Amino acid sequence: MNNYNYLLKFIIVGDICVGKSCLVLQFTDSKFRNEHDATIGVEFGSKYTTINDKRIKLQIWDTSGQEAFKSIVRSYYRGSIGGILVFDVTSRQSFENITKWNKEIQSYACDKIEMTLIQMKSAIIIIIYIRRQVSRDEAQAFAKREGFTYFETSAKTGENVNNVFEQMAKIILKRIDCGDIDPSQDVQLVIQLYLLAIWNKNRIWEQRVVKSLRRIRQQKKYKWIDNTLKKLKGIRKR
Repeated sequence: MNNYNYLLKFIIVGDICVGKSCLVLQFTDSKFRNEHDATIGVEFGSKYTTINDKRIKLQIWDTSGQEAFKSIVRSYYRGSIGGILVFDVTSRQSFENITKWNKEIQSYACDKIEMTLIQMKSAIIIIIYIRRQVSRDEAQAFAKREGFTYFETSAKTGENVNNVFEQMAKIILKRIDCGDIDPSQDVQLVIQLYLLAIWNKNRIWEQRVVKSLRRIRQQKKYKWIDNTLKKLKGIRKR
């Protein structure tokens, strides 16, 4: 039996070196690294939180901002119910490219995806004033126009980091309660994780993912999953 009520998949996108990986590390492990290698393809992190007496598992997918990995990254948009667009306050180009990243998500992710815009701050406050290339008013106006929530965060100090994910989760849960979002979409996510485990021949990860299917497989409308898993296991043995 799973020890959570809901599994929510978040996807983080934006230009290279805007602080996406640092944001995830701060949220999942409360750590900060001054130097971080560029993400190759996608990286994955998770964390549990409790909202309205419900235990929520947040799965955070950190995507590469490099053009070379675009086709790989697109496959991970599917099943995401939360999209986080990140730009660097000292990079005008990273803000202008947000429109491009948003189109990517809207083209490949769930049509019910909840979106937020994050402005990553410099760790040194004086640099923000000297090198700032995007005003708060401009970023807020963009977010309002697109219907996104908006946050200013610092991965180094942890400012607003937890708030980003918790507020998004609260909004999503409210939409689930209102019937706007079907929580059964987590089936797609679990199957995707299983395929990834097989592809990487990661037996331990595969076993953990299969455990996540137990509750889902008990529901009659998901009996097809048993046959799918048998076929997948057959492929792995070849």
